[in-house]
Amino acid sequence: MKPAPKPPQSTHSRARGPRVRWRLALVFALLALVGVGLLARAVDLQVVRREFLQQQGDMRFLRELPIPVSRGSIFDRNGEPLAVSTPVDSLWADPPVLLAHADRIPELARALDVNAAELQRRLEQRSNMEFVYLRRMMDPVAAQAVLALKIPGVNKQREYRRYYPTGDVTAQVLGFTNINDQGQEGLELAYNHWLSGKPGLQRVIRNRLGQIVQSVDLVREPVQGHSLTLSIDRSIQYLAYQYLSEAYLKYHARAASMVIMDARTGGILAMVNLPSFNPNNIAGSTPRDWRNRAVTDVFEPGSVMKAFTLSAALDSGKWTPTSPINTTPGWYMMDGYTIRDVADFGKLDLTSVITKSSNVGASLITATFSEKRLYDMLRGFGFGRSTESGFPGEASGLLPVYTSWRPINRVTISYGYGLNVTALQLAQAYSTLADGGVLHHPTFVKGDDGAPVRVLPEKYAKEMIGMLRTVVSPAGTAPTAMIANYTVAGKTGTAHQAGAGGYLKDEYYAVFCGIVPATDPRLVAVVVVRDPTPDHYGGVVSAPVFRRVMEGALRLLDVPPDNVQHWYGQKPLPPAVATSTGATP
Repeated sequence: MKPAPKPPQSTHSRARGPRVRWRLALVFALLALVGVGLLARAVDLQVVRREFLQQQGDMRFLRELPIPVSRGSIFDRNGEPLAVSTPVDSLWADPPVLLAHADRIPELARALDVNAAELQRRLEQRSNMEFVYLRRMMDPVAAQAVLALKIPGVNKQREYRRYYPTGDVTAQVLGFTNINDQGQEGLELAYNHWLSGKPGLQRVIRNRLGQIVQSVDLVREPVQGHSLTLSIDRSIQYLAYQYLSEAYLKYHARAASMVIMDARTGGILAMVNLPSFNPNNIAGSTPRDWRNRAVTDVFEPGSVMKAFTLSAALDSGKWTPTSPINTTPGWYMMDGYTIRDVADFGKLDLTSVITKSSNVGASLITATFSEKRLYDMLRGFGFGRSTESGFPGEASGLLPVYTSWRPINRVTISYGYGLNVTALQLAQAYSTLADGGVLHHPTFVKGDDGAPVRVLPEKYAKEMIGMLRTVVSPAGTAPTAMIANYTVAGKTGTAHQAGAGGYLKDEYYAVFCGIVPATDPRLVAVVVVRDPTPDHYGGVVSAPVFRRVMEGALRLLDVPPDNVQHWYGQKPLPPAVATSTGATP
């Protein structure tokens, strides 16, 4: 039997085989191409652009946040706090997130006690930013109450706020910090680098709401600010502020300053200025109130300079405390100017020139030695140059070079006109006399005593102290500075204020510089009251402030009395005090 014949194969069937193979090849080629593309893309993402993409990803979720550090505290010499930093919270927002929930903005505004429309406007102006402060320096409890509302995009940041327990009592000395806790005035500015420390830095992951979900690592360790211990004694500072304030108000003064120094070290125990301000809230105060006048303001000191004029006389070898000088008739003319005393004191000795505060006597004495000797003596005591206290904005004062003096300049400088000084310079100069002619540069920092410099032989310094003791006696210009059971040495000054075109009528500086105990000096104080009325004499206005402050300071420092026998009538007055009466303040 013959096999059945195969059906004939069509042309279409024969062509379909190669076409399928071609299609399969094309599919495989496309798959291969896609695979290569994916592989290339993977290499590009994972190798070539890895760092860039990681950086972009980190920018969206990874943040480096500062770790705030506490500013170092400031203490007085006894460890009492004068400036401390307290933790506070600042609220901030992520504007795009918060604007996405704009219906919560009025609620947030009420919690912050701000205008809702104004808050929304601020957020819209910063809609391209991720950070904007809502309120700085909030009490942590109040900040937590706002966060409890759970408003998206609102977060907190820990910061520190400066607090000054003594308020306006130490305001100009300490200064203050700004909202970023950086020193702006006073010792806060002078020692800002020491007090500030260095904030740390941490890397964290934040979610889309700005909340920290993970702390990744510590980039930089925080370094806390260092504490600073001052030479200031807070209790003595309070005393100075209290009694200076009373005189400031009583005499309707324009300003007043007081400086108290340790005669043995140069440490500043107190420095007060009026008017003052509250450094905890400087709103309403002005830069004029912030100024530490005892360091920055200069004035012509008047008769307190006679102590250094007569020191130059003693050092010249031509004069002793008992050397005579005739001041009759109590005035004389020079270069068209009248040099006068308040009365005709007649024949005096060198000590009585100080006791009576004789301008005629001081000026006649300076004519007996060279201008250079007087200039060098004043310069040696620190006038015309910085005290190197380190206080910001300290004035150097003005002492013209002697080669530029005319005869009248030497005369006026001898009794305190024609040069400018600061209260701190006067305190430094009188401390030099108190420590036997050895100058100590003033310091605000406890234990930061500089190298002492001798500027006057001890013999003459002690003689000068003895002469100054006569001023604080019934015969002198400052009996109001006498302190029971203590010997006091000092000098008054009543100087006209200089203005544009000449000296101002009826405007004065009332000055007193004092040393106690005079037999073994421990404390030196300078009181300066500007434009007091109706009285304006240093012996009436400033000397009583010295007495009242020193009475308390001597007790606080437990300084033993050196004049008990005299006050109980067991021994006569010291020779330096036994002098004639009749001086005016």
